[in-house]
Amino acid sequence: MKTCIYFVRHAQSDFSIKDDLTRPLTEKGVTDAKKVMNALMNRDITSIYSSPYERAIDTIKDFAENSELEIITNNNFCERKIGEWVEDFKGFSKKQWQDFDFKLIGGESLREVQERNIAALFNVIRNNFGKNVVIGTHGTALSTIINYFNPDFEHDDFWRIVDKMPYILCFVFNDMKLESIEEVEF
Repeated sequence: MKTCIYFVRHAQSDFSIKDDLTRPLTEKGVTDAKKVMNALMNRDITSIYSSPYERAIDTIKDFAENSELEIITNNNFCERKIGEWVEDFKGFSKKQWQDFDFKLIGGESLREVQERNIAALFNVIRNNFGKNVVIGTHGTALSTIINYFNPDFEHDDFWRIVDKMPYILCFVFNDMKLESIEEVEF
């Protein structure tokens, strides 16, 4: 029995707002959220989960409303906690990808992010076996999920998708085993 998980990385957000939880979408992000809605329609989605962060929810909100589905928030799908605002994000992320246990005070390592995201993902699959599900997520969180299934996915691959906002990947599972990952064009 196949389960399809559509991971939707949030649309462009306003980086002038430093608070991760409440950072809103830009005008372009709001416009792109409508493209996400169109890309997900007619895919027989039965459930929607999301990080509780505003930008993740707002990216899939139009789809949820049009599909008359509730967005179930789950803290385990939230983005990595950095600990403090980092000006040299590329340098910081490279250090984390080189050492999956590296973290700043008050932050999370990529291993911690991956463990909580994978546990949440497997729960979603068990609770939605054989169905199609949307999960609103973030770039680093999604990248650690990809890395879990494909350890060759590393910092350079992460950096290639850093500016892809929004970004949709469909993970197809046969039982609990990943069968494929495909980018959804829109």
